[in-house]
Amino acid sequence: MAPYWRRCGRKRSTMKKLLLLFSAFLALCAFRPAGGLDDVISALRGGSASELSRFIDDNVEIALPDKSDRYSRAQATMVLQDFFSSNGVKGFELKHKGDNGGSQFVIGTLQTRAGPYRTTVYMSSKNGRQLVREIRFQ
Repeated sequence: MAPYWRRCGRKRSTMKKLLLLFSAFLALCAFRPAGGLDDVISALRGGSASELSRFIDDNVEIALPDKSDRYSRAQATMVLQDFFSSNGVKGFELKHKGDNGGSQFVIGTLQTRAGPYRTTVYMSSKNGRQLVREIRFQ
């Protein structure tokens, strides 16, 4: 039978490996980019302009069926709130999402009382955060 210190050494080695693996997993989970597409999709599903505004860049292009312009974050929040409330958002159906060289996009259908709108959202990285640069409702 091996001495006690050798048996404990094997247990410590296994515990160190498990602790290292767990630490690496936590580190990878902790560095998830803030404000990703999933948060934007959730805001669209709920028709929440205030929630969506958390992920809007300082200036954003918004294209609505009857008008298209570039807005500040505060203006964009008001424009989106007006659009969501006047059309009565029922939900958002995701069609496709992806990324291209640090930029992300989502394509889906915004379901409203007034009918469906094909929706496209473009995001790009700024200061380590993914921010909405353009939203189109067609």
